[in-house]
Amino acid sequence: MTPTLVRQHLQHAGPASRVDPRVRARDWAEIQERMLVPLHEAVHERLEVGGGTRLLGLGCGSGLALLTAAARGAAVTGVDDSSPERVRLARERLLPEGHGVPARGDARIVWGSPADLAGTGAPAYDLVTAFEPVGAVTGDSDGLVGLLREAVPLARRGAAVVLVGWGPAERCATSAVLRAVGRLAEPVRGGGWRAARRDDLEEIAARAGLGLDGSGRVACPFGYADVESAVRGLLSTGLLDAAVAATDEVQVDKELTEALHPHRRRDGTVWMPNVFRYLIARTR
Repeated sequence: MTPTLVRQHLQHAGPASRVDPRVRARDWAEIQERMLVPLHEAVHERLEVGGGTRLLGLGCGSGLALLTAAARGAAVTGVDDSSPERVRLARERLLPEGHGVPARGDARIVWGSPADLAGTGAPAYDLVTAFEPVGAVTGDSDGLVGLLREAVPLARRGAAVVLVGWGPAERCATSAVLRAVGRLAEPVRGGGWRAARRDDLEEIAARAGLGLDGSGRVACPFGYADVESAVRGLLSTGLLDAAVAATDEVQVDKELTEALHPHRRRDGTVWMPNVFRYLIARTR
């Protein structure tokens, strides 16, 4: 069961969550992040990622997508400024000096944005990936456009840029769960769930000045050992942070548990079929 939802780091009004960010990061890395592995693999296969590929991962989180690319021989760089805890985990995975595991020779993990890589004299990237799906939270594409504009000057002309979004709500069981719990965020201005739009990714590419070069869809079911794991995994994405800010984590836990009930199977596991869409754009 290697099916992820991806978190968006958003600023919301409301009381600060008392959740330990280290616990959230660990839940992300151990429960949720693997859910998008089928999508990572499909993209890497289509673009023939391997030795000689120089890849820049935007919003790299705890680095699983980078790790799979590095395993294919790619030289990978990841940037992220949303969670220092996740970046630390990415460094442990890809730069594990002192843990008895050889470091990935060409790997680099940066706490910050693509702008922090400018002026380093490194060769241009030929692949830029943004594997955090858009299309689940109000305003979730705005920050990505800014990251892309910073990243494009670091890539060679004609480099592939991969964007990812949620598929149609009727084909994403998790969308109904997010919608139900997201209603708690209505008091928070600009927060809450939103339906994915058909041209979300194309609009982002256009705003970032990119050309279009194909797309695809990949099934990424979310599977969990039990309801508790599902709650922890979905909370770790950050997609429900606005709901937590508007109420509290106890209320969000309760609403999540109820919303997940239709997806619980007889053996206690939770299974939600989902489809994600990816767009391949090109730098000009």
